[in-house]
Amino acid sequence: MNKKNISRRKFIATTATSLAGATILPSTVVAGLGHKPPSDKLNIAGIGVGGKGYTNLRNMETENIVALCDVDWDYAGKNSFKRWPLAKKYKDYREMFDQQKDIDAVMIATPDHSHALPAVLAMRQGMHAFVQKPLTHSVYESRILQETANRYGVATQMGNQGNSAEGIRLICEWIWAGTIGEITHVDTWTNRPIWPQGLTRPKKSKRVPKTLDWDLFIGTAKWCDYNPIYHPWNWRGWWEFGTGALGDMGNHIIDPVFKALKLKYPTSVQASSTPFNNDSPPNAEFVKYEFPRRDNLPKVGMPPVSVHWYDGGFMPPRPDELNDGEQMGDNGGGCVFYGTKGKIMCGTYGQNPTLLPTAKMETFKQPQKLIRRISNAMEGGHEQDWIRACKENKEARVEASSNFNYAAPLNEMVVMGNLAVRLQSLQRKLLWDGANMRFTNIGYNDTIRVLSQNDFKIIDGDPKFSKKYETMNALEMAEEWIRHNYRSGWEQI
Repeated sequence: MNKKNISRRKFIATTATSLAGATILPSTVVAGLGHKPPSDKLNIAGIGVGGKGYTNLRNMETENIVALCDVDWDYAGKNSFKRWPLAKKYKDYREMFDQQKDIDAVMIATPDHSHALPAVLAMRQGMHAFVQKPLTHSVYESRILQETANRYGVATQMGNQGNSAEGIRLICEWIWAGTIGEITHVDTWTNRPIWPQGLTRPKKSKRVPKTLDWDLFIGTAKWCDYNPIYHPWNWRGWWEFGTGALGDMGNHIIDPVFKALKLKYPTSVQASSTPFNNDSPPNAEFVKYEFPRRDNLPKVGMPPVSVHWYDGGFMPPRPDELNDGEQMGDNGGGCVFYGTKGKIMCGTYGQNPTLLPTAKMETFKQPQKLIRRISNAMEGGHEQDWIRACKENKEARVEASSNFNYAAPLNEMVVMGNLAVRLQSLQRKLLWDGANMRFTNIGYNDTIRVLSQNDFKIIDGDPKFSKKYETMNALEMAEEWIRHNYRSGWEQI
């Protein structure tokens, strides 16, 4: 495929022409109804099917799996290629979209940096989109996915399955009923990272495996030579490809906070962390978000609230109501809501919510159910809720639980925390203009210092430390991290 840089106008014109001349169309078009009857099956394509994507597709097996796209055919071949041998196989999703016109919907579970572009290209062609968390690698990409989904009227879902589960619904209903009063503070945390971080890029490259297209893996990111430390899975610990512990788990753990408190854009963010560099996130970090007052609900007010994030072994203070030895959250993390009349604690994915002290649950009367329930959310119900939405007429559709109108603002909050981490040497609370996606208190002459070398040696029995820092323009880097400049040859969204 010609990978030369193509203008957006030319790409849209080419796409429109190819669609107009196609003789094989998605069944949504053939039916002439604008939707698929529930009895019909969707034709689903998977993009990134060697890891989590395989699990997602298994939960979508009520439909037709018609195409599989992955840059590593050895990794994808261990499970997905064997399970769906009749599906057409691709390495480049652009070729798949160009050649195969029977696709109704896509499931995307690539590395974080490769979520946004295939999702946009698919939605432009009227395909429904299921995208793994984090929804995107940057704030701007999240905004574009939300706008594109609304423009083309497709059904969407982010892969944060806890959003469809019972726990998050209980938390919302308890808080909205005024059970613990007004929430002014929330602590959230995770046990991640469980992969290497705080590293510098390897100085030597390795030979690319024959089954891996490394150029396609790099995709829109800045070029680097292949090394097995990047792929598979460990890409999470590199800024170019992943979003660290916060990006990996924030959309799961912060989800009940964002939904229950009806959050949108924070007004400020600040962070501190262990050492990091321009290659890799820190091993542990703390991020503080501040949100403004929201509209009060009938039974509870929504005052300004601060949300704290901890990872890498950092933990918030234990609530006084927990007994000695009683676990805070669960093994993966959790959150604690601090209200004017009490506290609520839950584990990862919003699971197993409880009032504190936990003895209160013995006499607690559940308030009225207000949110639609989804059965078996953690065992495929999350994917099936999206499939249901795909088949409904868009004018009457009940959107999936974590559709992009909800998921995109949540993801913006999550990946914005990484901005605070990377800009922390400014030594200030960063003020955020959410509507315009920019910090308002970073000037043209502000600079940041980022660690570029951190060596340690023993010479004649004495420790010798060698640290070097790179100085960069803060405003320019903030703009790049908010909205990435894609590598030449890849369409810029």
